[in-house]
Amino acid sequence: MRRERLDVHRSLNGVFVGLIVVAQVYPLAWLFLTALRPEQDFASSNPFSLPGALTLDNFARAFETGNLGLNILNSLVVTFGANLLIVALGMMAAYALEVLGFRLRGFVRGLFLIGIIVPVQIALVPLFIDYAAVGLLDTYGSMIIPLAGFALPMSIYLFSSFYHYIPPETYEAASLDGAGPYRIFGQITLPLSLNTIVTIVLVNSIFIWNDFIFANTFVLSDGLKTIPLGLQNYIGAMGNVDWTATFAAVCVTITPLMLVFLVLNKAMIQGLESGAAKG
Repeated sequence: MRRERLDVHRSLNGVFVGLIVVAQVYPLAWLFLTALRPEQDFASSNPFSLPGALTLDNFARAFETGNLGLNILNSLVVTFGANLLIVALGMMAAYALEVLGFRLRGFVRGLFLIGIIVPVQIALVPLFIDYAAVGLLDTYGSMIIPLAGFALPMSIYLFSSFYHYIPPETYEAASLDGAGPYRIFGQITLPLSLNTIVTIVLVNSIFIWNDFIFANTFVLSDGLKTIPLGLQNYIGAMGNVDWTATFAAVCVTITPLMLVFLVLNKAMIQGLESGAAKG
């Protein structure tokens, strides 16, 4: 009876996992197939049917219709700049909280964690007013600063959780050898944090790459539009949308992120297990 129950349980788990895989893979497969589908074939038949022919004209039209190359470059600059601030500030804050230690560090940690529950929308108007006053509107910094700021609390939590489980003897031995806090941070803490860094960068990159609200609020010129804003260029007069070119543009923009995620997936899982899971 137990073996039969285990077999039934395994079969149900297999079916459940299979349904999840289908639900995740099918939209991506449909997206890539539609990007290769001729425009007339997509408009004249069922959008969810298999394409009657394949073409690469949609990708050429995607680059001609909008500034896709410039949008990708802007998204890369914003993603790299925000991740750089998130990792640098998150590591230093967590190092001060968990390794160096100081009075009221629990209170300071609590203040950082409160930032997790603060909604993004309430900061848009104050930030817009402040940026206008200091001349930061329509710059890369107007997007990088809030993206890094709102992602910082969770990053500090992940780094702190990981540093909490590093044996104190490691730091004590380095101190006895004459290493100061900066040397300990650079030669011990930083190398041990690589998996956690990869985890934080990957998780935040997904949200930063797809950010619309900050870019739409603070960017005023076409030259600084990121990918989410650039996709609006494929909407024509009277709301007409070039769907096949839009899908081709989406494929171009999500493919690099997917490849990086697949390559670094193992390091991301290890970072979660060594940091957040233990914390």
